[in-house]
Amino acid sequence: MRIIVYSDTHGSFSAHEKIINRNQDASAFIFLGDGERELDKIRMLYPDKKIVNVAGNCDYASMAPSTDIFMAKGVKILFTHGHGYGVKYSLDRLFYKAKEIDAKIALFGHTHCRHYSYEDGVHILNPGSASSPRDGSRAGYAFIDITDHGIMCSHVDL
Repeated sequence: MRIIVYSDTHGSFSAHEKIINRNQDASAFIFLGDGERELDKIRMLYPDKKIVNVAGNCDYASMAPSTDIFMAKGVKILFTHGHGYGVKYSLDRLFYKAKEIDAKIALFGHTHCRHYSYEDGVHILNPGSASSPRDGSRAGYAFIDITDHGIMCSHVDL
């Protein structure tokens, strides 16, 4: 099962569309916030795609939760934009929340910087920004492959 993870499009409809079009075979898309208005249009254009999202700190008046859980092949995925967990300063709160709820994957955005780590059974992933990265990388997204052999996470340039 392949899951596409992306975040922080900040008004770039084309970033949403490129990611969807490049990953037609993905089982699901998880959007980590800050670009929800464009996501609404994407959902109308691609009604057959499984797209879940959380609200970012710039998604004003959003009805989406700030944190949510997605189940994939029996794997619990915690996902959030990240501002409520202080991810610009430390990933500790996010990590401990994942451990508390027995999530195997914790996803966050907000920093516009790519990140991947694995600690004590938890994959922690930030796909970076799909439109305006801040870490010297290119705009991009990430994917998660969940198979019978395990979990693999990787970043992809747009």
